[in-house]
Amino acid sequence: MSLTPWQRTTILGAVTYLKNLDHIARDARAEALTQGLMEVLEPSRRTIRLQREAAQAATASAQAGRERRAGRERRLKNDRRQEQLPFTGIDRRSGGDRRANHRRG
Repeated sequence: MSLTPWQRTTILGAVTYLKNLDHIARDARAEALTQGLMEVLEPSRRTIRLQREAAQAATASAQAGRERRAGRERRLKNDRRQEQLPFTGIDRRSGGDRRANHRRG
């Protein structure tokens, strides 16, 4: 997309105005608008920003996956169901209640 000279001049004027607002009020919205207008003037800025955001998202995703796996491994080490605890109680089942070697009917 090619901008006409008047479009480029108008966008640069808006960028200058927004930068002045940003310096005075420290407005995040003015900063975002400034960046958006600069991306219209220089499309390569948008490409670079999108690549940077994708790289940051991939890094954050990989970090979250490592943390999930680390948490799971930590739980598996101390899983109480895996421990062989001695039975200290009385076996409540009598010989007739047990189903070993009996056919189910």
